[in-house]
Amino acid sequence: MKDNLKRMISYYRPYLGTFFLDMVFAIVASGIALAIPPIVGDITSEIPNMTSEEGLKKILTVGGILIVLVIIQFIANYYISYVGHVMGAKMEYDMRAEIFAHYQKLSFSFYDDQKVGQLMSRITSDLFEITELLHHGPENIVTSLIKIIGSFIILINISGYLTLAAFILLPFMFVFAYFLNKRMRRAFKENRVKIAEINTQIEDNLSGIRVVKSFANEAIENEKFKVGNDGFLKAKKASYLNMGIFHSGMTAFTFLINILVIIAGGILMTKGLVQIPEFVTFLLYINVFTEPVRVLIDFTEQFQNGYTGFERFVEMISIVPDIQDKEDAAELTDVKGDISFEDVSFKYKDGAHRVLRHINLDVPAGSYVALVGSSGGGKTTLCSLIPRFYDVTNGSIKIDGKDIRDITLKSLRNNIGIVQQDVYMFAGTIYDNISYGRPGASKEEIIEAAKLANAHDFIMDLPQGYDTDIGQRGVKLSGGQKQRISIARVFLKNPPILIFDEATSALDNESENIVKESLERLAKDRTTLVIAHRLSTIRNAERILVLTEKGIEESGTHDELMRNNGVYASLYRFNA
Repeated sequence: MKDNLKRMISYYRPYLGTFFLDMVFAIVASGIALAIPPIVGDITSEIPNMTSEEGLKKILTVGGILIVLVIIQFIANYYISYVGHVMGAKMEYDMRAEIFAHYQKLSFSFYDDQKVGQLMSRITSDLFEITELLHHGPENIVTSLIKIIGSFIILINISGYLTLAAFILLPFMFVFAYFLNKRMRRAFKENRVKIAEINTQIEDNLSGIRVVKSFANEAIENEKFKVGNDGFLKAKKASYLNMGIFHSGMTAFTFLINILVIIAGGILMTKGLVQIPEFVTFLLYINVFTEPVRVLIDFTEQFQNGYTGFERFVEMISIVPDIQDKEDAAELTDVKGDISFEDVSFKYKDGAHRVLRHINLDVPAGSYVALVGSSGGGKTTLCSLIPRFYDVTNGSIKIDGKDIRDITLKSLRNNIGIVQQDVYMFAGTIYDNISYGRPGASKEEIIEAAKLANAHDFIMDLPQGYDTDIGQRGVKLSGGQKQRISIARVFLKNPPILIFDEATSALDNESENIVKESLERLAKDRTTLVIAHRLSTIRNAERILVLTEKGIEESGTHDELMRNNGVYASLYRFNA
């Protein structure tokens, strides 16, 4: 906890000036709150002994002082409420930027085990609670301590006996708060987990809403959501149970303090140890003492909320990316496109068996190589190792003789273009999605890339052309249109190495022919690896590799492999 608190405090560093001024205004506002009762008390004690003219002059003077104090308090509270909250928002901005940037660094293996809704929860609701704590926490502590200390000094000057009676319950109150705090912290942490699970279910449902509706399974989805929602309600009930006991207990303690003071005051008055004016003044000031105690009660709840959110934030930020640049990583430049696998083996973290075993493969620059094999044979995995979406378990992969682990990730991936079967389109326009291939490209370059991908004509037929909004994940486009935009994106990137991952397998014949033509144009004079589902599409490949659990079982041209009458011939007769 100590380290987490140190880390939390570090986020104040860029805003120390604002923070300290916020604290100064908080102290001023608290001081004014403490000063007003004695000023009012001074009037009530002196005026009865004055003439009407003196009394009027005294009241007007004190009234003027009080108005000035109220104006100062207004300015202080305005600064605390506005500038202080903006400081909190800026800290939330910094933390959100930090965790989002961290998400970008984490590898595929991390996202294989994560749910988007839970990741979103950490970057939204968790951070809001953290910044509320960072803004209000120090301010509440400072103002409460000033009021408690100030009221204590005033109270003890009125009557030491009554002060002893007022403070005798405090140790019991703090012990009560300590144990309830521990229970509340566990409950709030469980709340965070449950709301993240609900976010996951919502994200999953809305992303797959077309599948839900096509199977008319809305009732099933509602039932699934009900299970998560019931779990959240149960966790909330547990936290509110603890909060209810906590608030009720603390309120009871404050009332007990007043009761003790009344009883003690009555006894002391009978013995002549306390006068009636002192007793009345003390009772009035007791409320000045109990009000900051209530603020600290609220702070305790706020702290549990914010700190459990911060724990989840730190937990995520502390994950070290398993794929990152070496300190001395070099830029990959002047790429020819030679790719070599040297005794490469690979298995996923949660897999007991290896997906790839002892792969040795040379792909000369500019060659066109196809990978075929049954599902689960490791074709996509093999290609995912080249841009280091995953790192090899054993062996090495080299590009132009350089181990890819010795190359910066950015320069490595900038030289590799990937066209997948499941094309992802970002929300926005067609122009935005093509320009993603090379941010900053001119409009002429984007149009030229679209023409090369056989996409320009259909784009111009759309209502706003390149400025047409394609909807979430490109839902307004057909599969063939999305595929051609993804190819245009790679044309714009213009990489020397290409990977086609079953890029046409989900298309109809007409779309497949158009896309196939675009892919062949894109592959010209580039090192190209093609993962093929329909084997008829790769008959003209310079080399076909048959990948099985044993490794590369066969290699050759289409005609050579058909004559061998082995695994490839069997797959071709079945899939072609």
